[in-house]
Order: sequence, then C-alpha cells, then structure tokens
Amino acid sequence: MQPVSQTVSVGQSATFSVAATGSAPLTYQWRKNGVNMSGAANASYTTPAVTSADSGARFDVLVSNAMGTASSTAATLTVSAAATAAPQITSQPVNQTVSTGQVATFSVVATGAPTPTYQWQKNSVKIGGATGASYTTPATTAADSGAKFGVVVSNSAGSVTSNSATLTVNTATSAAPKITTQPANQAVTTGQTATFSVVATGTPAPAYQWRKNSANISGATSPSYTTPATTSGDNGAKFDVVVSNSAGTVTSAAATLTVNTPTASAPKVTTQPGSQTVNVGQAATFTVVASGSATLSYQWQKNAVNISGASSSTYITPATVAGDTGATFDVVVSNSAGTVTSNNATLTVNVVSSTSNVDVVTYHYDNLRTGQNTKETTLTHANVTQAKFGKIGSFAVDGKVDAQPLYLSGLAIPNQGTKNVLYVVTEHDTVYAFDADSVNGTTSTKLWSASMLASGETSSDDRGCGQVTPEIGITSTPVIDRSRNAIYVVAVSKTSSGSYIHRIHALNLTTGAELFGGPTIVTAEYSGSGAGSSNGKVTFDPKLYNERPGLLQIGNTIYTTWGSHCDAGPYTSWVMSYNADSLQQLSVLNLTPNGSEGGIWMAGAAPAADAAGNIYFIIGNGDFGTTLDTKGFPANGNCGNCFAKVSSTVPLTLLDYFATSNTVSESNADTDFGSGGPVLIPDVVDGTGNTRHLAVGSGKDTTIFVLDRDNMGKFDSSKNNAYQQINGQLAGGVWAKPSYFNGAVYYGSVGDAIKAFPVSAAKLATSPSSHTGNTFGYPGATPSISANGTSDGIVWVVENGGTAVLHAYDATNLATELYNSNQAANNRDHFNGNKYITAMVANGKVFVGSTNSVAAFGLLP
Repeated sequence: MQPVSQTVSVGQSATFSVAATGSAPLTYQWRKNGVNMSGAANASYTTPAVTSADSGARFDVLVSNAMGTASSTAATLTVSAAATAAPQITSQPVNQTVSTGQVATFSVVATGAPTPTYQWQKNSVKIGGATGASYTTPATTAADSGAKFGVVVSNSAGSVTSNSATLTVNTATSAAPKITTQPANQAVTTGQTATFSVVATGTPAPAYQWRKNSANISGATSPSYTTPATTSGDNGAKFDVVVSNSAGTVTSAAATLTVNTPTASAPKVTTQPGSQTVNVGQAATFTVVASGSATLSYQWQKNAVNISGASSSTYITPATVAGDTGATFDVVVSNSAGTVTSNNATLTVNVVSSTSNVDVVTYHYDNLRTGQNTKETTLTHANVTQAKFGKIGSFAVDGKVDAQPLYLSGLAIPNQGTKNVLYVVTEHDTVYAFDADSVNGTTSTKLWSASMLASGETSSDDRGCGQVTPEIGITSTPVIDRSRNAIYVVAVSKTSSGSYIHRIHALNLTTGAELFGGPTIVTAEYSGSGAGSSNGKVTFDPKLYNERPGLLQIGNTIYTTWGSHCDAGPYTSWVMSYNADSLQQLSVLNLTPNGSEGGIWMAGAAPAADAAGNIYFIIGNGDFGTTLDTKGFPANGNCGNCFAKVSSTVPLTLLDYFATSNTVSESNADTDFGSGGPVLIPDVVDGTGNTRHLAVGSGKDTTIFVLDRDNMGKFDSSKNNAYQQINGQLAGGVWAKPSYFNGAVYYGSVGDAIKAFPVSAAKLATSPSSHTGNTFGYPGATPSISANGTSDGIVWVVENGGTAVLHAYDATNLATELYNSNQAANNRDHFNGNKYITAMVANGKVFVGSTNSVAAFGLLP
C-alpha cells in the first residue's frame, strides 16, 4: 500500500502510511521533499501541526532490509486555510445557591473557530486567572450573596458576553459535634501497631484531637489514629478523641490498648550451608536458611573462628588461595530465645595451571584481524562439552558492552598483586579492569573503573536512532600498549548545554588514571566542497559521527576511523591519526571530501594493517568518482564504497583501492561493501612459487572478494578487477567479518551456516569444505578461533538473540558441534544477546559482551 495524499487545515496534523513486504527486519525512513526526517522510522508518519508553508510538500518513504531498499511513491500534502466563525454561546451560566463556606461553580458552553478564549467577571470586573469554560469561586461569605457572574467569550472573529448568573449565599445552620461510633478497645502483639477510629457528625465539619492517657498526641488530628509499633510499656494505655467545631466540643469514650508479649521461638536451621569447590582466585559463597522469632542474628566461622563482619545469612569469601582448601565454614544463628550452630561446609580450592601468557591487546588478536588465538592450552576438543564446560559467571557493568573485551596476563597491580586482567568498556562511558580469574556466579573482583565523562556530562543519547541504543558512550574496541602501560579509548559524551564531544583517552593500565596530558578532544577539517562544507573546508561535526570500528595501533601512532550516526547527514568519510605519547593529532584524511557519506563502521570490526604498516578497511555507501585520473584514482577524491589501502605515515594517503564495477548503483541501493570488515591472510605461496599478500572482504551483495594487497584492482566500469571473486556461496549479506586459521577462511553471513573455505596455492576454495548444521540470523556472526598451535582448533561463534547462544565447533569439520550454551539443563549457561559481538578467548576462558555484563565461560569446577 502506497502513501496517500492528504488534505488538512492550518494547525492540524496529517498522517501518511505505507504497507510493505519482505524479509524481516524491515526499516523505514520517511522523507519530506526528498530529505530524510529525523526519527521518522515507522510504517506511518504523523506531521507536526501544519502551516500554510507546508502546502504542496511531498512525502515518501524508503523501506529497507538486508536484501535491498525500495522507495514508495510520493504523496502530496495540501493545507487549506482554517475556517473562522465568531463565538456563539449555546449554554448560558445559571444561578447558583450555596451555604456560607461552600464554593460555587459557573459554566458556559460556546462554539467558534478558532477555539475561543474565556474571561469571567464578577459584578462586571475581570476575575484574575478565570480563563476557562467554567469558574469555581473561593469559599463564599455572606457578602458574596447577590453577586453577578458573567463571561466574555472571544476569538479572532469576534466576541460575545454571556448572560449574568446570580450567586445566592445562605447562612449555614451550625450543629455541635455528636459521636455516633465510639473508639473500640484494641489488642495487639509487641511490635505491631493499633488503629483507633471514631465517627462523628456536626456543622461545620468537626476537628479531631486524639489523646493517650489524656495527653494530646502530636499530629493525631484525623477521624482515625494508628499508633507507632507498640511495646510492652503501652499495655493498658487509654485512647480517646476530642471532637470540636464552632458550635461545641465532645470527648469520646476511652478505648483500652492491650499489648501481648509473643512467645519467642529459638532459631532452627532449615537449609544447611553446602560445601563449595572453586578455582584459585575465585570467591566461594556459603548460605544458610533459618527460622525462629525475630530478630535473627548470624555469625559465620572459619575453622571455628569468628569471621569479622560476616553477620548475614550469606557469606562470600575473599579471593581464595591454595591454602584455603579444606577449610570448614559454619554459622551461629541466634535470637532472644536461643542459639543454634549449622553443620560444617567444606571449601575445596583447585589449583588451575595457567601456563598461557597470551595478551589480547587489540580487536581479533592481531592487526591482520585473523581472529585466531593459537596459544590456548587449556580448552580442547575433549573438555569443551556441556558436562565439563559452561558459564562460570559474569562481570557486571553499568551499560551495554558493544566493544570486544581485552586481556592482559600477569599484570602487576599496585597493592593487589599480579593478576590476569580483563578490560571492559561500556556505552555508559565507563572503563573497567577486572581480575579475570575472580568471577564466580555474579561476583567478581573489580581492580578499578574510570568514567570518561567530564563534570556535568552524560553519555550521548541515541538521538532517535536504534542502531546503538539507549545511550552511546564507548562503542569501539580499545587498543592496549603494554610497553606504555596504556589503554587507548575513544568516548563520546553530551554536555549540559546539549553539545556532543568525542575524546581520545589514554589510561594507566593498573589504575585507570589519565596519561600523557589527555584526554584530547577530536576535531578535524579537510579541504573539500563535500557535505556540510563551508568556505572550501569539510569540518568534522561530532554529533554526526560515531567511532564504531575498533582502534588500530601501529608503532607510535593510534588510528581512528569514523562511521556516521544512523546514516543521518550531512556526513563524509574520516580517518585520523594520533601520537601515542602525547595524544596530539598527527594527520587527517577524508575519503569523500567533495561528496557525501562513506561512513566506516564494518559491523564493529577494526581496520587491519600489514607488516609494512599499510592500513586496510572497507568503506560504506557513499559518493564514488567514476572519472579517474592518470593513476586510476577518482579525480574528485571521492572513494565511497571502496576497499581502501591507506598509508600509516604522515600525511595519511590513499595508496590503492578496489571498487566494484557497479559501486555507484550499490551505494544508491544501500547495498554497500562496508557492512562487513576485512581479514588479511598471512603470506601464502601461489602455484608459481610467488608469495602473495591477500585480503578478504564482503558486504551486503553476498560476494566474496579476495584482493592482492600489492595491486588492489582499482575501478573498471566494465568488470571487477579482483584477484579472486567467489559468487553464490554465501546465503546472505555480511554484517560481520571473516576470520582465518590454519589455512582456512571462516565466514558467517546472514541466514547462513558458518562456512570454512580452505586456502590452497594462494586461492580460496570456490565452495566450503565444511559448514555448521545450524544457521545464523541477522546480523550473522564473526567467528573467533582458539587452538594450541594448529591442534585442538575450536571455532567460537555467538548467535544473536534476546538470549544469545555461544557455539563451539571443531575447526577441522564445522559439522561437529562440541558445545552450545543451550545444551545444559535449567538455563545454566544462558546470557543476554547483543548484536555484532564476537567471542574473545584467553587463558582457558571465553568472554562475551552482553547488555549489562561480560559473560565468562570456562571449565566447570
């Protein structure tokens, strides 16, 4: 169903609707006169109140899903001038009779266009604030009797005055109070409250004052009174109430309060503490359930010695050490009636061998973005089963975790010892450092946390867009430089005045303190006439951008690449570099300087880099200059929808690129290349003995492109100059990135299985050697691989959903599923889903970001 033209009057609103079919999810973007309207993202759109200037406006809508975009026909809005009519009174105010002290209400009913206004008068004098269709007087007095009330009804077409209505005020007849229901005796148990009530008549309405043993009770001035919690000293107290008005006073009969002392019962343990088994560094939790008269008190003991401060029904130990194994824990439960001691529970502490020294300092383990950790010695095909492996807990945080967690082994933390440290960033603008080995259920040890917000700031709102919601803070994966003792983070915030700010921070790895004089505010400009330009310069507007791709570090330099916020223009394509020791900006490159769009987001993947320091990333839909210079580059500098190769030196320079022959039409249809991220394949040798440097990437058009990094292929309108092109092997578009392990590339496109494409003689197989038995809905999946060298290769994949699923497959045959988090009974391994998340494996554990935590999986105790 297409949108239908609408005709309304000035000041009214108009609603346009569309009905569309296609594979879910469908998204909508309404446009007015060809321009996107912010927040207009549903199947129907209602305008604000229209003006005559809106007449003739044309409204259409773009409907999109993973397969493409369709544009509706345009509907026309006609705005007619609103008809006017002078006010007419259809119902006059009527006379009112009340008693002294009561109020009177006068009302009028009138018509007119535009809607009329009202001004009430008393004896022909305006009454301040009396501007509604009805007017209620204050409490009347005898002097108000005979007053005349009328109302003037007006609009732009004229005014009319109502008839006068007369107010008659009768002197009220007074009557002394009379008690019709006396307060009743009450009996309660110590600690309970008692309520006494009285019913009385009288004119005017009487007042009440309750008394205890003939003494007034402060604040007890209602027809009923509830005591505080009673004590034995209240037993036998007498309560009465004095009821008064201007005509007299009467005192109620006294009611007696009886307070009974309850019979105390000694404590009884109904659920004994259970023995616990944990790994070194984890905490153990002991719990008791007891009954008995209130109030119960608790004292936990370790080896029969009281534990200071352990005085609740649950006790959580500090992080355990090997020497704690065999310790016994019990609890003494007491009340006024007695004491009982629970059974002993035994603590067993397993010493876990931790020979791995792996650090995960960047997105997908290395700058090639292979996604492989080949130093995993704990997790094997034999023990990654639902009987031996599962969710061991979660690290609770204050917002969504959209970035991949990072990990350092054996880091010395001041005053806390040497720790394996998990680093987590959130959309609430917080950076966390956790003891990675401390997780046990919902408990974990936070080493430090730091907010990236300046005083008076909040995390950014989502600005009406559901891509990153409900708040935007730190979206991109940070990068760690252990030699500088620094983690580098880009965060966005919103000031109290409504401005948006992006900053790059360097934080001390052991304390979270800012380093190098940071943070630095992100600003940039570039020569060009592109979207949002002024006086020959394109300027970076922080409200239009989001640092979605992960950070990249090469030597002494940090690199950032920028996506748009929700495709809301005007925006262009930015790359920036910063000095790792000073956070000063070194260079800026814009890849659509004389056009528009070209955001870089790659489903949250990060730019890749080779050993020579060349940077590779895939750009989203945007302007591409099909007129080339003598070197084959777009003459206007616009390289939207390209697979780009950029220098890491100053100035940042586009060295080479690849664009499909239909790049312009794909951008126009939002079937962009840059929905997925790249992987660089470690050096391979072709059939002639030549070493090849290859890159692999795909976008929404389901094609696998293998590129020669030494000759990317550039643009040819008649053909694709790719090193290798594989069609028809992916079931859907790619909103993820491929990964590489042991001579194979692993893909997870939308609606498809995870597939392995072996690499032989520097070419990908044209069909997969194996695939998983299940498929993955939107947004597909980004595989991670753990292995001990080339042995025990496991492909880890997170399936998106309200409850996500962690899958583990044999890397040599994806048809063999070793484990998934739905297998264990009673939802043991369930965790919340979060799109674009990739698993991170380190030192025998798998970490997965979610909506409010990082879920941790490992070998079960």
